[in-house]
Amino acid sequence: MALTLAISPCPNDTFVFDALVHGRVPGAPPVEVIYADVDVTNTAAERGAFDLVKVSYAALPWLLDDYHLLPCGGALGRGCGPLVLTRPDRASSGQAGNGQADSADLSGATVAVPGDRTTAYLLFRLWSAERPPARIEVVPFHEIMPAVAAGRYDAGLVIHEARFTYQRHGLTALVDLGEWWEGDTGLPIPLGAILARRGAVDPVEAAGWIRESVRQAWADPEASRPYVLSHAQEMEPDVVDRHIALYVNEFTADLGDAGFAAVEALLGRAADAGLVPRTAGPQASSSRATAWTS
Repeated sequence: MALTLAISPCPNDTFVFDALVHGRVPGAPPVEVIYADVDVTNTAAERGAFDLVKVSYAALPWLLDDYHLLPCGGALGRGCGPLVLTRPDRASSGQAGNGQADSADLSGATVAVPGDRTTAYLLFRLWSAERPPARIEVVPFHEIMPAVAAGRYDAGLVIHEARFTYQRHGLTALVDLGEWWEGDTGLPIPLGAILARRGAVDPVEAAGWIRESVRQAWADPEASRPYVLSHAQEMEPDVVDRHIALYVNEFTADLGDAGFAAVEALLGRAADAGLVPRTAGPQASSSRATAWTS
């Protein structure tokens, strides 16, 4: 039987899963792919809708009872964090004395975010905890930058390729939440996780399939290029290449101790702040004990 796999159409996901999706991973079952933004998969995974699914690390507290966290295939790294964007006139009017933007700048603002259980929004809430914005609106990712540029929102929280393109909209970065997180913790930024549904997919086997798919992607990048570009039609090829280079890294093949520490730090801080339910954490769950051994 085919396994259902839900991923985004972003270049990092299509690059990583190309070999698995197209039957080039020995021993792996056929895969039926569903493409959806992560705010959609976060919600659908709560219903057990998929066998393998890409979700936000911020959504794990609601999902680990039904899913194993796999130690590969996701998005976690350094220098790849979400950005808070605003118009230059607003950024220049809210500078702290040291010339750096302060979270107080948004205390009366309306901010557009790509999803209420995304890692980006969880990082934003931790960063702005002392002076949160007046209003949050969930907006489809592709609409955020144009809406901020048009003045419909005071600021916008963006992810993925927006890091390479926001200047085209005449916007400026108020804060790089990845830089803030790394500076505060010394850890990489945990963005997107791959989960395997308990009782439907053996996590050790699934981790093996995904690692082989990653290995093939790195060994022959051109093999995946038609697939990647077909789902990234609004991106220039150089943006696609930069996207993959940033988000597909050593943590994609293996979270390792630093990766798991980052996930545990994020969820632990969020639970301490009352933003997510407290969990035993990925390290204590069966996910690390099983899938980690593959």
